[in-house]
Amino acid sequence: MPPEPHESDPRLLVLHALRLKGTADAATVAATADLPADEVAEQLEKLAGEGLAAESAGALAGWSLTAAGRAEHRREVRREVDATGARPTVTGAYERFRALNAGVLDACSRWQVRTLGGQMVRNDHRDRAYDARVVADLVRLRDQAAPLVDDLSAALARYEGYGPKLQEAVRRVEAGEGDWFAKPVMPSFHTVWFELHEDLLTTLGLERSDESDEAAS
Repeated sequence: MPPEPHESDPRLLVLHALRLKGTADAATVAATADLPADEVAEQLEKLAGEGLAAESAGALAGWSLTAAGRAEHRREVRREVDATGARPTVTGAYERFRALNAGVLDACSRWQVRTLGGQMVRNDHRDRAYDARVVADLVRLRDQAAPLVDDLSAALARYEGYGPKLQEAVRRVEAGEGDWFAKPVMPSFHTVWFELHEDLLTTLGLERSDESDEAAS
């Protein structure tokens, strides 16, 4: 039997969710961390008491990491990935992700805009044959991404949600719900892909600026 994936500490899961989301309410943190709401509330209060997280009101209401919280997250995620021996797996998955990233970005772009008469225009989705080709590319990319997500999930349990989320987004697109392709502020394929990208970067201690040879997702 293969070893069970490492289960991250709830404190790290909440730190990691805040790092990925930037600013989020407690319910979003709970959904991202896959933890019960009461446990998330307890962890948030503890982090606030340590000066690692703060809750804000107004237009950007929600919880976010302080500068000290971001530093603590970097230390803890580095400690986890090294202590569990998962760094080679995450590094390999990241390189495979980068090999697919340009294709995903291109598919998302072609879903939103297309070239007609030499001009870039908004895709009104009336050309079903065109849309079908772009959706077929998305399905192919999802299938190519599945092994790297499976490898991540086998090493660290906190990666287990990405595969089902990408699968669900593709299922919805194939069912005619086009918003699930690339619409922001919902778990569309592009939203989940973007978050996976950020997750890999933060886990490995990298920045998007390190990818100067590749457009960011």
